[in-house]
Amino acid sequence: MKGLETRSPAVEELAQPAAPAGAAPGALASPALSLRAVLRSLRPKQWAKNVLVVAAPGAAGVLSQGHIVAKVALAFVAFCLVSSATYLLNDVRDLESDRLHPTKRHRPIAAGSVSVPLALALGIVLAAAGVAVGALVRPTFLIVLGTYVAITASYTFWLKDVAVVDIVAIASGFILRAVAGGVAADVPLSRWFLIVASFGSLFVVSGKRHGEHIDLGEEGAEVRPTLGDYSRNYLQYVWTMTSGVTVAAYCLWAFEMAPKNETVPFYELSIVPFVTFILRYAMLLEKGYGGAPEDVVLGDRTLLILAAVWAAIFGAGVYVY
Repeated sequence: MKGLETRSPAVEELAQPAAPAGAAPGALASPALSLRAVLRSLRPKQWAKNVLVVAAPGAAGVLSQGHIVAKVALAFVAFCLVSSATYLLNDVRDLESDRLHPTKRHRPIAAGSVSVPLALALGIVLAAAGVAVGALVRPTFLIVLGTYVAITASYTFWLKDVAVVDIVAIASGFILRAVAGGVAADVPLSRWFLIVASFGSLFVVSGKRHGEHIDLGEEGAEVRPTLGDYSRNYLQYVWTMTSGVTVAAYCLWAFEMAPKNETVPFYELSIVPFVTFILRYAMLLEKGYGGAPEDVVLGDRTLLILAAVWAAIFGAGVYVY
């Protein structure tokens, strides 16, 4: 696979500019590099996860309405701001353990490129800005956003050390993004949509832990305690079970959504790229690439093509009929 075999996430991190040799922690060559370090600490690449807020409104067929698009866009921005705030808090909390990690030690806060006081101050500002933007959506959206912050903070300080619960906590972040989109657009959430979102999230997160297990090896428990509780066979069992439920639920959802007098079976046809995507992703997990899900998806051309084909077919089913 081109994107992942030629340049791993670890290499990606190592390729980032570092402080000049002999410089004190936090010292950088120029203000431009300092600003770049601050931006990197926000993890903008992971904002791709927030696209999940589009899922429910897109499936409900309401994205052709301008005011709905505006609400969903605000929801996306709110999650970008709040998620970056939680990333900063997490990196401050994990400062010492990140310095023991082969790739996370290059993160700006762990490397000393961004100071702890600056990270905390910036986190507070971003969280406040995220809440302010979220308030423009609707009050119920703020409840979902607040739940996301509460669970993420709990994960940072406690839940990440509890085996199995840590996987569920991370997966809940994906689920809440999907739910938030439905709340922002004020559309009902199908039971099948929630099942697909929930088990699909567990599938991705168990694969992430498997990738970390491979990357860190026997030293994994020192960096992330729960890795000492998981075996690779157990993590493979989790992603096998959750991927099976995800596929079955999606198939049932697709058949349920299909209109009775359809000319072209768009919903049924969308099953093909969806299942192929899951199978392809599972193959990459088996090879140990799951440690950074966003890098896996964005770095694999086949996955991107399958996602685009699925979106086109499913979108035709929603908006053509």
